[in-house]
Amino acid sequence: MIRRNAARGKRRTSLSGVVELLILLSPSANRVYASEAPRLVAAEIQALATGFGLPLDSVEPVQVAGVDYLAVRLAGAVDDEAVRVLSVVSAAHAIFAREGELLRPVPLRRPERYPSDLVTIQKYPGKTNEQLTRLLLDVTAAATDHPERLLDGTLQVLDPMCGRGTTLNVALTYGLDVTGVDVDKRDFEEYERFIKTWLRQHRYKHTADVGQLRTHGRVRGRRLDVTVAPTKEEFKAGQVQRLTYLGTDTTDLDGLLKGGQFDVVVTDTPYGVEHGSHGDRIARNPLQLLDVALPGWLRVLRRGGALGLTYNRHVAPPEELVELFGRHGLEPVGDPTDDTYRHRVDASIDRDLIVARRA
Repeated sequence: MIRRNAARGKRRTSLSGVVELLILLSPSANRVYASEAPRLVAAEIQALATGFGLPLDSVEPVQVAGVDYLAVRLAGAVDDEAVRVLSVVSAAHAIFAREGELLRPVPLRRPERYPSDLVTIQKYPGKTNEQLTRLLLDVTAAATDHPERLLDGTLQVLDPMCGRGTTLNVALTYGLDVTGVDVDKRDFEEYERFIKTWLRQHRYKHTADVGQLRTHGRVRGRRLDVTVAPTKEEFKAGQVQRLTYLGTDTTDLDGLLKGGQFDVVVTDTPYGVEHGSHGDRIARNPLQLLDVALPGWLRVLRRGGALGLTYNRHVAPPEELVELFGRHGLEPVGDPTDDTYRHRVDASIDRDLIVARRA
């Protein structure tokens, strides 16, 4: 059975007799992953099915009338909540119920509360692709004790190396509260400028406050606090999303965030060896950075929560990541050394994804 939030009183509406759904992938999936898109999205669906308890029989590429789909076969009727889970798949463009020779459109049930340009409009070198960010958030949330929070708006998200805010924007579109951390002053300023302009141009009711980040009389950086809702009525009623950006060193979070505050910690780790640290820039490979940063990240991650990272195998071999996680009390989900999410970006980046749980 799918894990459910009883307080929401969800109805279960069967699509009578349907055991196969065909997912049409977004055209952007091929631009991001090239020929690897069906394999990566199929792995994402497997992770969501495991986390939410979907009775998944198989997921595999199929072609119907010359069009490529992912065929998701479920062992039983497909209910309303199963459609909501499949709708959140990062590359889902459309869903069809296969009924004999016919394909019947199934309305997507995405949780998105803001227009897609919130995550697509920013263009800059090194930007983390929003589709990869969605996939990472999905599979990490699915590994937690409460994956339903991804869909009901209660998942608490932290990106401890958020850069110019792709994760922050994706979380907002999902209707989630999110916190980002990054020491790069330029990234902080660029994101502050972007989100204020975007909210103003779209005329959303919101507040956006910027000030010094200070604890015990010590200035630790800057902070941005945003409160927003899709409608004035929701804003007035307090039905808002909250976004916080801490412009500070991710390896020094003591006193800045509450313990056990987040359900998931997700981030795109540095693909090279240089990382900005508070006060100066130091050369540090990703494994060294993670070794120093993980204690602070895990302090704010709830028990039963999950950590999800994308990384470059050339500079962070998966076997060494598993060993590092073990030293910090994290339990990897699945086999991180296999090729489930591995895909080549270019000659210097052999990108992969790893998820681990805090027991």
